[in-house]
Formats: sequence, structure tokens, C-alpha cells
Amino acid sequence: MRVGVVYGGRSGEHEVSLRSAAAIIRALDPARYEVVPVAITKEGRWLTGPESLHLLEVAQTALEPIPEHGIEVTLPADPARGALVPLDGSGAAQALDVVFPVLHGTYGEDGTIQGLLELASIPYVGAGVLASAVGMDKALMKSVFRDAGIPVCRWLVTRIGEEAPVALARRVGDELGFPCFVKPANLGSSVGVSKVRAAAQLAAGVAEAGAYDPKVVIEEAIDGREFECAVLGNERPEASVIGELVPSREFYDYADKYVEQAARVIIPASLPPETAEAMRTLALRAFRAVDGAGLSRVDFFLERGGRVLVNEINTMPGFTAISMYPKLWEASGLAFPALVDRLIALAFERHAVRARRRLSFTPPAATPPISRRQAGR
Repeated sequence: MRVGVVYGGRSGEHEVSLRSAAAIIRALDPARYEVVPVAITKEGRWLTGPESLHLLEVAQTALEPIPEHGIEVTLPADPARGALVPLDGSGAAQALDVVFPVLHGTYGEDGTIQGLLELASIPYVGAGVLASAVGMDKALMKSVFRDAGIPVCRWLVTRIGEEAPVALARRVGDELGFPCFVKPANLGSSVGVSKVRAAAQLAAGVAEAGAYDPKVVIEEAIDGREFECAVLGNERPEASVIGELVPSREFYDYADKYVEQAARVIIPASLPPETAEAMRTLALRAFRAVDGAGLSRVDFFLERGGRVLVNEINTMPGFTAISMYPKLWEASGLAFPALVDRLIALAFERHAVRARRRLSFTPPAATPPISRRQAGR
């Protein structure tokens, strides 16, 4: 089976993607799968070639972007082909049986590449266009959760240049209070996230988040512990055991995740059984609320008073050596290689269901109008 593993991408999470992709490729049984590496540079060029795999190993020790290397390729939006085509005519097209888009953040986890793969009619791992887009946009995601009766923290949305700094600070103070967290609406891995302790710091926090996305989400600060649950499946999803994250810093930021890697992970989490079960139930509800497929990781806050809040859903969670998603399933009895096998099987399952959809419509033949005499009038 030829598996196209796509990584990198035009995102602030580009470097994290390289680490995830390397772990997934190592887990793919070479007796069963032929890996076709597809590197997307920060400029958006698609490159392939055997040297791509070596560069992924280098990325495990250095958070550096993909250099210009390999053969430039394209993925035609042509259901009859489903192949990588060299742009310079240097070789034959490589047919792909399935794609594993190991892309985090914008232009990868937000529905864009999912739309391309749908057009090309290639099975792919993970959520579809809708779930990917909603899961990436923190404002839309929270709105969907709220309407589904899923508890979330208070938040508000602003756009760069939309509100005067003084007016925004007043609104945040009235609706959320300080401290608060300021985030790009469409990104992950804590990129662009800052904790704002006072109104005077808000403009700088909004500017930092706005450098990644003109749409900015501001959330109330929650006093509590952080937990995560992994979800796997399509129509009948399953939830893993619960894990707890204990940051080494004030909050679980990018440095804590990928640079210092000093945060502690406790799996399974030390929780009352009823609280753990409530989180598992909420994880499945969140997955269904966004129309998830394949996999997701759902993150929670547990307030000091015992209230559970859903923080967010990640439709393509990290797969690095320290990532919670594979660790949670390993603790639930599913080893990393078996997890990857299952995700690929779910990709084919979802593709088969969608392939059965009727794509044409033949309207019924027109019937002659009934005369007044025929109607008995």
C-alpha cells in the first residue's frame, strides 16, 4: 500500500509537523506500506524524494523548517489520477492509495488540504473539510460546543484594527476580567498565545496573536488543572483513558511543549472515576458536534470547584515522541504501530462511505397539469 505522508506546510506549526511525521513513518510497517514522503515548504512548494526522510530525522533534534530539496510535485485535482506528478517531467506519476496529512495549523489542519484530497478522490486520514475548519477556528468551535450544550469557558472575539485598544480593554474587563489569554483564532501548539495580566498589556498580546491571524480570541483565565482525552473512530468513536498535563511554566506554552519539554504527563490521570467518565463522554460529544472522523484530541480544564470545561478539539493532534495522543492510546491498550494501522483503515472506511453518495440528480418527468374538468370542478 502506497502511503503519502504529507508534512511541513505553511503554518506556525511547520516544525512540529516534521517531528510528528517522523514518528508516524517509523511506525509504518515497511512490509505493508511504501512511504511516499511529501514535504511542503513554508512557501507552499510540494517536494518529494528519498532525502526527505533523512531530513525528518534531523528535525527531531532541531526545530528547523524544510529546506529546498527533492523533486517538485503537484497533486492534480483529478479523481481519475490520485497521483503525485513531477512538475518538471522528470518521472512518472506516483499513484497514492491513501494520504496521511501530518499537518498542524493553517493550510493543513483547517480543511484546506482536506478539500484538495476530496477533489482528487484520495482516501486520507482524519477529519473532513467541515470538522477540520471548525476545529481549527477557536471562535467557531466554541460556538458549536456552546450550542451543543458542551461547557466551555467565557470568550470574546476581536479582529485586528476593529476596536480601539482602550475600548477593547474595557470590553475584556467587563466581560472576562484580567488575567486572560489571547490567542490566534486559527493556530495551535500555543503559537502566538500570551497571558495578559492587566489592561495595559492587552494591546501587545493582541498584536502578537494578530501576527498569525487577524481574528483573535480572548478567553477568561481558568484556575484549574489540564486534562486530555484521545478519540478514535468514525461513526462509532471510542475515547481513551484520561491524561493530565502538568506544565513546568505558568501555562503550557510552545517552549514547554517542544523546546524544554519539561512538562509532566500523568497517564492515567488521578481522577475520581465519575470525573474521568464525564470527560470521556464530553470528548465523544465534542467529536460528534464538529462532525469529526478518524481521530481527535479533546482538551479539558477541571476547575478547583470540580466543574469540567472543554477547552478545544484538535482534529490532527501531535504525534511526536512526547505527544499525548499516541501515549493515551498506548495506555488504553493500543500500541503506536497498531494505532497508525487503525487510522489508515478508518481513512478507507470513510472514503468508501462517501464514495457511495449519489453525485447526480435526474428530476422526475413533468406531469401535465390537471384541468378543472378532471378535478371535478
